[in-house]
Amino acid sequence: MMESKSEQILSIEALSIGYISGRHRYELLPPVSAVAKKGELVAILGRNGIGKSTLLRTIMGLQPSLGGKVFIDDRESSEYSGSELAKKAGYISTEIVRASNMRVYDLVALGRFPHTGWTGSNDPEGKAAISSALEKTGMTGFSNRYVSELSDGERQRAMIARVLAQETDILIMDEPTAFLDISGRYEMIHLMSGLAREGRTILFSTHDFNIALNQADKIWLILENSLIEGSPEDMVLNGAFNNLFDPDIVGFNHRDGTFSLKPEKRGELFVRGEGLTRDWTIKALARTGYTVSDNYSVPYLITPGGEAVKWVIVLENSSVEFDSIYSLAEWLVKYKNLIS
Repeated sequence: MMESKSEQILSIEALSIGYISGRHRYELLPPVSAVAKKGELVAILGRNGIGKSTLLRTIMGLQPSLGGKVFIDDRESSEYSGSELAKKAGYISTEIVRASNMRVYDLVALGRFPHTGWTGSNDPEGKAAISSALEKTGMTGFSNRYVSELSDGERQRAMIARVLAQETDILIMDEPTAFLDISGRYEMIHLMSGLAREGRTILFSTHDFNIALNQADKIWLILENSLIEGSPEDMVLNGAFNNLFDPDIVGFNHRDGTFSLKPEKRGELFVRGEGLTRDWTIKALARTGYTVSDNYSVPYLITPGGEAVKWVIVLENSSVEFDSIYSLAEWLVKYKNLIS
């Protein structure tokens, strides 16, 4: 099916990104093109130094491009004034804000600047937007705290609240979950997904492959000399993620979308059992270098089930019992000669 251009809210066409220093031109990537539609959550993946932050800054006009165009609402971004663009797109960088004498409420209120101008006076609509942004990011109780008193994670939440208060159709976030703990990361992604469902378009760079794979509507994957875009599932099926890591060191499971280090190969084991316990036991075997054999022969492993509560390795003339996967894995590494 042909993609309607009217559905596009942001697009880059033959965009070159990089730096100019004196007479030297340093291009990070060849010209790249990609599209984001209204209401899409778009994750940008790529190794460190590949150009993710530079791409986002270039899209926002914070860094000049080396060529090509950025379109927002079918209008070239260079045609917008600064205040017009600020009403269209909000931006969060990875830089830590140092605002020792500013309270959280005032920081979030700065997001209303495109709507208030230099007066900074918020009408009821503006105050409602600030309150909503604080509530959505879980920062209402921090309104009167000084920014300097916040943890890195709390400060990041305050910055996200600021850009939410800006009430733009597009949110561009550079590593928005970088300073959050695991619970905070998933709460933030839940918030971002909700905003996308409300119709906002969100571009965010991330190193969290699992979040991108499981939550994003689309991925922009930046490689050494190209940008590939598509749904996470399409990229799994077409092998795009194989380009992220050295295949001799890291393996990609095309069934469940996980990466794992390739351990030293130690042997094979038939695994007798079923259910969740067997599944996680097999994961531990893979981590310690063992593959699951289809050959039901000694030695083999029995996982707990029914009245049995222990793991059992059955050898030629004996067996060994274990109370946990930890002790099982430890034994398998130590006595690999009995299995291989």
